[in-house]
Amino acid sequence: MKKNKKLILGCVLLAAMFLGMLGWTGAGDPGSPTPGPTGDNDPLPSWNQGVAKQGIITFVKSVTDPASGSYVPPKERIATLDNDGTLWTEKPVPVQAAFLFQRIAELAEDHPEWRTMQPYQTVLEQDSKQLEHLGAEDVEKLVFATHAGMTQNEFEAETKTFLDTAQHPRFDVLYTQVVYQPMLELLEWLRENDFQAFICSGGGAEFVRAFSEEVYGIPRENAIGSSLQYEFRETATGPVLIRKSDLVSFNDKQMKPVNIQLHIGRKPILAVGNSDGDIQMLQYADDGKGPFLNLLLHHDDAEREYAYDQGTEKALETAMQRNWTVISMKRDFEIVFPPKAAASAGSEEAVPVKATVVK
Repeated sequence: MKKNKKLILGCVLLAAMFLGMLGWTGAGDPGSPTPGPTGDNDPLPSWNQGVAKQGIITFVKSVTDPASGSYVPPKERIATLDNDGTLWTEKPVPVQAAFLFQRIAELAEDHPEWRTMQPYQTVLEQDSKQLEHLGAEDVEKLVFATHAGMTQNEFEAETKTFLDTAQHPRFDVLYTQVVYQPMLELLEWLRENDFQAFICSGGGAEFVRAFSEEVYGIPRENAIGSSLQYEFRETATGPVLIRKSDLVSFNDKQMKPVNIQLHIGRKPILAVGNSDGDIQMLQYADDGKGPFLNLLLHHDDAEREYAYDQGTEKALETAMQRNWTVISMKRDFEIVFPPKAAASAGSEEAVPVKATVVK
């Protein structure tokens, strides 16, 4: 248990500090442009024509066509998608890490001792070099100081305030606006084809639930993520749930398939990720027992977003070996962000898809 806790906290450190079928397409080879739908008939207008877009369209049409040998009934059309770096940007730090840093700054007013106490001092002084060297125990203190010790309603209120006001340091728009326009279109088209989409994130489940309906059109009950323990208390104003300083599950790597089973009880036939932490979720879909589509988003567009391979090396290698579809942001995304975020990056982009929650 002690070893497992260290592993969990180590993963939390990576996420909190600095900071994808049966072989429908080749993993990394862009190949030749493949003719696809255009104009009003195009369900993915922000995607460039190519093997990735056509593979998605071919797969969805195949599993939803009753005459197809790959037909999948609606109740089994499960899609699981990672969040950070898959649905919205995760650089320069994951959004929840930015929330953590801001919470430390706010809470420091009531904790003057933090100015000279580690690891709080490092966060308050925004010492990037020292942040990279914080240990697991340091991260544990930071997470519990900012995410525990309050009611669930209080935590959600704090999260909403942050998301309604905090801006991305590069694009100068709210974090909820640095979502990927092509992924919004993918989610919308999946809903139109009777898929149930679930977020499966290493971030906190309650953090994701605060914005998943409004931003992605994904019901809050379809958010799977890391979680703390709760305590039920009866108070003078009614019963409440208190967030405790005990980690129940860190939803990364092997825990993603585990929590998918616990939460959904069905295996995904479409899985989307972007990092080594998503490999096991993609392997779970790729079990050789039916049609599936695995998508791995590769961040290779420094001009419009970011370009990096760190933390994705094994995922890219596995995708090549297992013939999963690698989506090149630079090659496959005609548009990256919805208009306001894109304008801040110096480009003109299309009107975003409006999220529609399907209950």
